Order: sequence, then C-alpha cells, then structure tokens
Amino acid sequence: MIRVLVIDDSLFIRTVVQDMLSDDPGIQIVGVASDGLEALEKIRELKPDLITLDIEMPRLDGLSMLERKNTIAKFPKTLVLSSLTSEGAEMTKRAIALGADDFMLKPRGIKNIREIGGELKQKIKNICSIAYVSSKPALKDVNARNVVLIGSSAGGPPMLDTIVSKLPPDLNAAVIITQHMPKGGFTAALAARLNRISALQTRETENGDILKNGIILVSRAGFHTVISSVLDKGGGQSGRIILTDSPPVHNVKPAVDKTFISAAQVFGANCVTAILSGMGNDGGEGSEVIKKAGGVTMVCREEDCLSAWRIVGHYRYPK
Repeated sequence: MIRVLVIDDSLFIRTVVQDMLSDDPGIQIVGVASDGLEALEKIRELKPDLITLDIEMPRLDGLSMLERKNTIAKFPKTLVLSSLTSEGAEMTKRAIALGADDFMLKPRGIKNIREIGGELKQKIKNICSIAYVSSKPALKDVNARNVVLIGSSAGGPPMLDTIVSKLPPDLNAAVIITQHMPKGGFTAALAARLNRISALQTRETENGDILKNGIILVSRAGFHTVISSVLDKGGGQSGRIILTDSPPVHNVKPAVDKTFISAAQVFGANCVTAILSGMGNDGGEGSEVIKKAGGVTMVCREEDCLSAWRIVGHYRYPK
C-alpha cells in the first residue's frame, strides 16, 4: 500500500486527485495540505510514502518546500503536478534539480483534469517501485549503427519509465525518444528524470549530436528531431541530429513521423521503433516507412504496456 499526501492550494484539485486515486486498492490517501508549511507538518506527522506537489502555493511554495526537505529525516517520494506554461516548465526543471522524483502536466482546462487519472496512478506506482541507478558505465564513444526510436504522447511517460529502466548498459544502439510535450523546458526535465532511472546516459537533444551506442536522447520540444547521415573516420555510416523549426506535423512539434522517416533513410533495416500511448495519427506513416525499409515496428495496445525486453533482444550484444 502506497500512502499518499496530496498538496495543492486548490480545493478542487485536492478533491479531484483524491477521487482519482481512491478506487485503486494499492494507494491510500493519508491526508491533504493547502500550502508548503502545512505540508511539512503533515509529512512529519503522517509519514507518507509519496506526495503530489503543486508548485504555486501561498505561505510556502513547492520549490521552497523542496529546499527544506533536508529538515525531514525521510522525505517522501515527490510527484510534481505542473501547469502547461513556460514558467511552469522552468519551475518543473528547478523542482527536479531540487530532488523531485517526477512530474506530470496538468491538462489544459481544469475540467479536463480527470483525464490524467490512469497516468497519475501509474506514475505513483513507478516512482515507488523503480530504483535510481547509482552508477553508469563509461561511454565508449562508438558511433551507432543501430537505432531504437520511441514515440510517446499522453499516457506514455509511465511506459517510458518501464522501458528505459530496463535497457541494459551494453545496448548496441542509440535511443531517441520523441515525447509530445509543450516547449519551454519540459523535455529537459523529462530527460533529467529518465537519466536517474536508466543505466544509459540520458539527455535532451542538441543540434549536431552524433548518435552513439548507449546514449538516450529525448527530442527537444518546439523542434522536429531529424536524423541525417554522417560518416565516421572508418567510413561507416551513422546519424546526426538536426533540430528543425519547420511547421508542426499532426499539430505537434516534435513529430514522431519526422524522426522515424528520416531515420529510415539513414539506418534502414537497423531501426527498431515503438509507438506508445496517446499518439493519434503521429508515428503511423513513419512506422510504415521503417517497416518497408526492413526495420522492426511495435505498437502499444490501449489496454497494454509495451515490454522492454523486445527492444533489448535486438541490440543487447554487439554484432
């Protein structure tokens, strides 16, 4: 049983979060708090396993509260609920840097808050079950000849946790994750979160990145991640990241189709792709192109979660 304390200055949000979690037999709401000062008192009193944390609150905000976490002997796991704004993105990055374990984006329009119920439950369970990685292997600086491409949207981040946490340190491929998120810094916060639970180095894409074995790149929001061909010193072909500011595709940027289609032109049959939750039409055309090039394509069922072992099986050991 995971004991949860809900912290938010909005009575409506506190009530809805409690309601969304109350039907899960593995989660128990032990209390609520409306600001950071009250929350610190409730943490000492109730000793929850996890807190859901709003950032903007009166008296003591969420960031200031995290700055005081060392005053409590065993501070609970922390899931930040963040607003979909550029200011929210900066505060979310700061919260992750201060030790928050994960974050979720509140949907646009307060009436849509219940849409995140399933993802919220899975996030809570992942935070309490997936351990941080204490050390990572030294990078061998080997240009990738294989690539794993993951497309994800609403509901996808908990699946990303499962996949990324199970990828082995000797993965003979580069990994690119394209997660639908608004620009402003949310994908940087996602990369920082995934880096804590993965045996592989994980970071946000930079223009000109060369794809390397054993590195996970998270597509930067606000740009399409396109892969171009690059030759290494030995004459072998690998991929280079090009961040483009071209118009949105399927009303999103980054678009998974942009990454998949360009990867097929560079890596051909040496692509493994996975489409996770909430994608809409994005990723469909790209998956078809990958399949025609001889690559492997996988799609998550609505009621299922993608297993990491199928990706690992292709590129676990050097060829």
